[in-house]
Amino acid sequence: MIFPFSWDPVTDFRFMWQFEFMRNAFEAGTIIAIVAGIIGYFVVLRRSAFATHALGHVGFSGAAGAVFLGVNPVYGLLAFTMSGAAGMAVLGRRAATRDIEIGTVLAFMLGLGLLFLSLYKGFATEAYSILFGEVLGISDSGVLFTLETSVIVLAVMLLIYRRLLFASLDEEVAEAKGLPLLALGLVFMVLLAVAISIAVQVIGVLLIFALMVTPAAIAVRLTKSPLSAIIVSVLISVFSVWLGLFLAFYSADLGPTFSLAPTSFFIVTTAFVLYVAVRAALLVSVRLSPRAAEEVHTELSVGHGST
Repeated sequence: MIFPFSWDPVTDFRFMWQFEFMRNAFEAGTIIAIVAGIIGYFVVLRRSAFATHALGHVGFSGAAGAVFLGVNPVYGLLAFTMSGAAGMAVLGRRAATRDIEIGTVLAFMLGLGLLFLSLYKGFATEAYSILFGEVLGISDSGVLFTLETSVIVLAVMLLIYRRLLFASLDEEVAEAKGLPLLALGLVFMVLLAVAISIAVQVIGVLLIFALMVTPAAIAVRLTKSPLSAIIVSVLISVFSVWLGLFLAFYSADLGPTFSLAPTSFFIVTTAFVLYVAVRAALLVSVRLSPRAAEEVHTELSVGHGST
């Protein structure tokens, strides 16, 4: 079915929202974008992008195991990402030097996923949908589950925010001050795992970077303080989801090449274009005024280095 594009944003959005599946997609997508924008800032600050990538793939193994056992793939996704995150946090005490432990856990979990898929005799459609997301298929109960889970994640983040920020900015000083780095790292990794588990409904495990890393990576280049970076990260994440859903709904008007493209493609592309545009703008500013660019870089470093 082809939906007409009128070039009137108000009319076009109102037309979209008369469909329940689009309302569910926007509701769930917005909730997930907010969580991803907040968690993503700490992912960038703690240099844990590889962990995010790894947990997404670990989640697929969990979904495959759930399909093999005949239960909802989301439960397997949560179980594997949380256990994988706990393993990474315990084996690798410091966030910045955890790559070997992450790779070890990832390899083991992927092996389990391969085992589950080989044992399952049917066609694991539900597990494979986790790879690229299926935001247009989210039900009312799925939206409610996403909201409830997100509220818990954000509540815990609020409780540990200041200590986590301190530990993320300077682990050595935080340890000297007596902060429980292992406990903070474990809690954050579990929160990251839960955030990834709900985010894959929109973006899929293979494209999880688009929401969990890219908006925050843009935000830290445009802001001078942690709070402003988090706000900008959330806004960019929400914008990417909203524009991605909009383009996916009216994709037929973009030409036959895009008519069959998945929704996650448009969300990823939006975030990527924004990132490239920001990097290009900063590069131009450096070329035009190296001294001003150096001053801005210093201000950003000082701003994100203060609690």
